[in-house]
Amino acid sequence: MHCTPRRAQREPGYTRNVRAGKLVAALAASAGLLAASVGGIAAATSAHRVAELMPVLGTEDYTPGPVRVSFLLLNSQGSPVYRKDIRVRVSAGKGAPTLAVTRASLEPIGVPGAGTDASDLTKLYVVHFRVPRAGTYALSADATSGKPVRAAWTITVRKHPRAPAVGSKAIASKTPTIASAHGNLRQLTTRTPPDTKLLLYSVAGSLAAHKPFVLVFATPKFCSSRTCGPVVDVVDAVRKQAPVKGVRYIHVEVYKDNNPGLGFNRWFEEWHLPTEPWTFLVGRDGRIKDRFEGSMSVNELAAAVRHDLS
Repeated sequence: MHCTPRRAQREPGYTRNVRAGKLVAALAASAGLLAASVGGIAAATSAHRVAELMPVLGTEDYTPGPVRVSFLLLNSQGSPVYRKDIRVRVSAGKGAPTLAVTRASLEPIGVPGAGTDASDLTKLYVVHFRVPRAGTYALSADATSGKPVRAAWTITVRKHPRAPAVGSKAIASKTPTIASAHGNLRQLTTRTPPDTKLLLYSVAGSLAAHKPFVLVFATPKFCSSRTCGPVVDVVDAVRKQAPVKGVRYIHVEVYKDNNPGLGFNRWFEEWHLPTEPWTFLVGRDGRIKDRFEGSMSVNELAAAVRHDLS
């Protein structure tokens, strides 16, 4: 949804040219009262003016039950607005009762010290709530303190997800590894430097070995969405933290021969992914325990690994 910022209204100016002294004095007194009145109205209007923000969603695949929504808020110049006091209300539509009111967490994107461009986004808002059924839901964001802001948008909750669902069996794709590519890292990753520790295991091999794993489908070089973020860096950072021992971490690129002009590769298509990046947590039983669409923070992923793969 595109929100048009409200333009400031100019207060009318008053000019008087009076020659008679008494009339000047009388009008001066009246003008003083009028100026005070206009000034008070202008101050009140300014104090209550609400800045309209434009939401940019980082997620779109929702189903009934727990929902995670990530989003940006942009001002009228297209710059991100980062505030810790953003609150989100959820309802089943305009005029419908409120289903949830939740505080948005401001999650850092990427990893400190990683080679990101100065213009890159640094944070995303994330909210969690539950919805009872498929349908269209209205979300509105405002601030609980400070300068008033607002944004509004809708999300579509489908009966069935487009990407593999939590609880479903992971697809046994024979994803490439350093061994299968005979050490040709350019075939395996577009990251610089190569994320070699994420290229050691295949999905099929990990399922056969009953090993829990984190699987990320992403293309570091060709990520084009403003909200996709450096998810491979995040996955590698969690691998280094090792919140749970014995978990494997796997990165799979999304394009044939790492060339966007050739379309998506067969592993991406085997998983029926509607977008990228996607990150899945798969347990020893071969079932998907959790999933993240788009960007997530190191803390979000580490917490999910501890909760779901221990």
